[in-house]
Amino acid sequence: MHVTSSARTKTSPHIAYWTAGTKGPRVLLLMGFGMRGDIWRPQVEGLEGQHRLAWLDNRGVGESDRTRGTWTMEDMAGDALRVMDELGWDQCHVVGVSMGGMIAQHLALAAEHRVKSLTLIATHEGGTRWVPTLEGIRKFLRANMSQGAERIAALRELLYPPEFLAVCDLDAMEKRMAAQVGRPADRGTLLAHLAAVARHRTGPRLGRLSVPTLIVRPGRDVLVPPSASDRLRKRIAHARVLELPDAGHGAIFQCMDEVNAALAAHFADAEATAVAQRPATIHA
Repeated sequence: MHVTSSARTKTSPHIAYWTAGTKGPRVLLLMGFGMRGDIWRPQVEGLEGQHRLAWLDNRGVGESDRTRGTWTMEDMAGDALRVMDELGWDQCHVVGVSMGGMIAQHLALAAEHRVKSLTLIATHEGGTRWVPTLEGIRKFLRANMSQGAERIAALRELLYPPEFLAVCDLDAMEKRMAAQVGRPADRGTLLAHLAAVARHRTGPRLGRLSVPTLIVRPGRDVLVPPSASDRLRKRIAHARVLELPDAGHGAIFQCMDEVNAALAAHFADAEATAVAQRPATIHA
């Protein structure tokens, strides 16, 4: 991964962000609960040759500031918009996974004119109909209440189905995860993120969106049930769905090639649609 630049927003709370790629469509990547933006590495490495990419640490995570008290998805959507402002991006393609997908929904609802396309991966509209399985809750709690090897083992089980773990290189995965997620965010940040998730509601408002939308539906997700993607599809009637029947919550790594190809095609389609919809220039 070739990082072009790194910075922090000039306004508070200061949000750390990075960019890669020097040509092509602009893409903003929003990460999930308590995770560093660096988890987007498979997408950055796969897309940076033909896209200009930006990703960030959500407030309280990694190199970004933590504010006192709790905050909302709208607050974090505002953080993402501030990153776009500092990059000078009037528009971009917005991609969010898990909690990042919730942030992406609020960003699109608040500033749809700045969103060229929307991608929602393993996420939900809020409310009570998305509740994880008991297995997912147990693994989620274990992953976020432990550190070191125990945390990595719990995250591995939370993110990936056993069939995938049986055939992947576990040693390489452990090294990668130790570097990226070996230590959780601090307790205050995790509680603030939980509070934001609990208050997240988009529901019927999603029907207002006309921006090209892709929903990525991992079929073996124990944290965000696949039915949550089905509900998003009902809310956003024009959305397309990428079915990943064997993928868990960690689909962006488990199915990186398929996800990256779908993202590139989605961005290209949205770019072509935008060009086709531009008013024709009349020459005298």
